[in-house]
Amino acid sequence: MLRMSKLADYAFILLSQMALREKAVWSAATLSFETQLPLPTVAKLMKLLAKGAIVMAQRGAAGGYTLARPATAISIAQIIEAVDGPIGLTECAGSARGKEICDCTMPLCPVKEGWGRVNTALRGALESVALSELVAPSSIPTFA
Repeated sequence: MLRMSKLADYAFILLSQMALREKAVWSAATLSFETQLPLPTVAKLMKLLAKGAIVMAQRGAAGGYTLARPATAISIAQIIEAVDGPIGLTECAGSARGKEICDCTMPLCPVKEGWGRVNTALRGALESVALSELVAPSSIPTFA
C-alpha cells in the first residue's frame, strides 16, 4: 500500500487551515488549537515546512507563519517532499545526496528504468494538484 507518513498527513491539515485564510499570520499555538494537533507536532512540522519553502516564518511579538505562496501555487508533491523527502514508490530508482541507495549489485538492473518512469509519473500526478484544490468547497450536494 502506498501511504505517506502521519506527519505529512498532519501537514496537510495545518496547511489546509492556513489556506482558508491565506493572508493571516498563524502562530504554532493557534494552529494547534484550531486543528487539535499537539503543539510539539505543529512546531516540528512548521519548521520542516519553512525549511521546504512552503511557509514563511516571521519573528517577533506579531510573528508566526504564513503561506510562502498562494495555495494555488503550492503542490501536493512539494508538501510531501518538505516533510517526507523525495517521492517514489521504491528506492530502486532514487538517490540520496547523489548516491545510489539501492542495494542491488547487478551491473545492469532490469527494473531500474521502469521504476524510474513510474516514480516520475507519480511525482507528476502529485505535482499537478494544488493545495487550494484540497480546501475547495465540496461539489457533493448537501440535503437540508
